[in-house]
Amino acid sequence: MVEAASGKKSGVSFGRAAGIVLVLIALAILLSLGTWQVQRLHWKEGLLAAMTERRAAPPVDLAAIEAMAQAGEDIDYRTVRVTGTYLNDKERHFFATYEGRTGYYVYTPLQLADGRFLLVNRGFVPFERKEAATRRQGQLSGAQTVTGLARVKLTQKPSWAVPDNDVAKNIFYWKDLDVMASSAGLDAAQVVPFFVDADTTPIPGGMPIGGVTQFDLPNNHLQYAVTWYGLAAALVAVCGVFILRRKR
Repeated sequence: MVEAASGKKSGVSFGRAAGIVLVLIALAILLSLGTWQVQRLHWKEGLLAAMTERRAAPPVDLAAIEAMAQAGEDIDYRTVRVTGTYLNDKERHFFATYEGRTGYYVYTPLQLADGRFLLVNRGFVPFERKEAATRRQGQLSGAQTVTGLARVKLTQKPSWAVPDNDVAKNIFYWKDLDVMASSAGLDAAQVVPFFVDADTTPIPGGMPIGGVTQFDLPNNHLQYAVTWYGLAAALVAVCGVFILRRKR
């Protein structure tokens, strides 16, 4: 009888200790997740502030922004002004939506004075205006000065859910600068390694519609942090109630 009682007591003690350990592990995980989201919140706020500052800065020329990139500065969303000649027969089309309409962003190579090429996102055209023949007025000729935002090139497809680019049909689902350039017959060595999104300067005929850069980066980290910390607090409260009831 004594041995049985002792064994039962040991089993209860072990189970209680295991329960305490599991609760502490769960609490540590929840607190860690909450702290991680707070860190992500500070990072995202800093990113948004820096992006806003770069957008508001006066335009710089291409040489200046290339020097910034070489110095390791973040040039994404930095305002830039360039001059060159559009190669309208080599435009590439990126599948996109704009103000509820389906269509394409028109990326046109801009040939610079030094012979290099810069891919410019001239803006949005609806699905039925994909072909350049439907918007001849917007096919600008001669030297053009473009003001817009520098956008860094992607090194890989953003997600497995994004379709592969259909080069044969000139429809791109992700902005692969290298393939866009090569499919337009441009020498890779002569292509500037970033894009420029043109601003809202009106274009004859109204197409493409410029100023389509999106800035709505999701920032839900505060909500996530509150959720994880709230679950941690709930766990402590439940354990506290359980302990009080056991004592009574």
